[in-house]
Amino acid sequence: MNNKHKRETEKLLLKRLSSTIIKMAFIKEESEDLKIEDTFTVKHEDAEQITDALVLKEESDELKQTKDQYEKHHDFVEENTKMMKTQKTTSNHLFSCRDCGKSFSQKQNLESHMSIHTGEKPDNCQHRGKSFSQQKHLEGNVGIHTGDEPLACHQCGKSFNHKQNLKIHMRIHTGDKPNQCQQCGKSFIHKQNLKVHMRVHTGEKPYHCQHCGKSFSQQTNLEGHMRIHSGVKPFTCQECGKSFVHKHNLQLHLRVHTGEKPFKCQHCGKGFVHKHNLQLHLRVHTGEKPFKCQHCGKGFSLQKNLDGHVRIHTGEKPFSCPQCGKSFIDKQNFKVHMRVHTGEKPYQCQQCGKGFSLKASLDCHMSIHTGLKPFVCQQCGKSFHQRPKLKLHMRVHTGEKPYMCQCGKRFTENGQLKRHMITHTAEKPHANKDKSQDSHREAL
Repeated sequence: MNNKHKRETEKLLLKRLSSTIIKMAFIKEESEDLKIEDTFTVKHEDAEQITDALVLKEESDELKQTKDQYEKHHDFVEENTKMMKTQKTTSNHLFSCRDCGKSFSQKQNLESHMSIHTGEKPDNCQHRGKSFSQQKHLEGNVGIHTGDEPLACHQCGKSFNHKQNLKIHMRIHTGDKPNQCQQCGKSFIHKQNLKVHMRVHTGEKPYHCQHCGKSFSQQTNLEGHMRIHSGVKPFTCQECGKSFVHKHNLQLHLRVHTGEKPFKCQHCGKGFVHKHNLQLHLRVHTGEKPFKCQHCGKGFSLQKNLDGHVRIHTGEKPFSCPQCGKSFIDKQNFKVHMRVHTGEKPYQCQQCGKGFSLKASLDCHMSIHTGLKPFVCQQCGKSFHQRPKLKLHMRVHTGEKPYMCQCGKRFTENGQLKRHMITHTAEKPHANKDKSQDSHREAL
């Protein structure tokens, strides 16, 4: 029932009700006049009074019936209005998806949504036969073939076929992040990214590996994990040919070639390729050594350093050279040792071209060109190019003599001990040299 018809019906009922009330008032007034009439005329008018009473009763019945009709109509109008308001309130979520429970205000939106579950793509591109689940996606694709001018970002020039995609892209330039997490306050440009982020709080990991059962919160993480089982490494370095499972690892590796070290220490300015390495380095400045040796109590800033130290107590040397059989506690020392056999000297001086097997050796060598002597004795002020030289010099002050001969004599340097050993073997390394010099003089 429309509003216009409802108002006209109410007006008609009110008009009839008013007319009936007026009639009842007039009849009531006449009946009261009968009471003050002369008693002699009462009998004569009995018939008329009875007739009027019957008319009054009929009018009353008619009035009651009209009133009942009006009340019923009024109740109907109120109920109908209430129902219309309820429908208006709930119309925003009238159509619900049976598969996932998502609600829609319009039936056509629900029908479009259902194609996600059914996989149906009813809209086909006439140019190359590609199918789309929604008409708006088809319209955007057609623009590619028809040559319609795409929507371009006025800041970076990137083009889009859909106005909505351009609108979302602009948030990169404006910094607008309208999708905020209600639990931690973190904001996101895309609504989908917020949905994925919420799994951090809920612990949801809907993507499962069929090989080992490990679960992931994102499909891309699962895909990367699957390469561990398949052995596929699709991301290859163009400089050295090394391959990686994840693109992110390749990007980090490229810094080895570019020399980029974006993570700088605020204390000493040292740069690092990885943020994690910077965090570990900061322990040098803070003095933090969270890894303790159970044998001697010595502390270490890194777990791997503790592992290497423990082998001193156990005597374990798991890294053996296949060429000479020499064993090492630490893997890094083993790698450096192998350069003795290969002749590899990967660290080159940029000024004179001299090569070194150790970076520390190159650093010491550079002081020759710069003239720097950064290692200073705190007791006498003498400076040295290299730290080992300072270490040897400090024995002058401490009196330490770590190199001992079988005869009991001690020396501060290994070279001194070797020279001393000649006195026991009676070897005279300079004898031949002196003899040749005497022969040369005689010839002259």
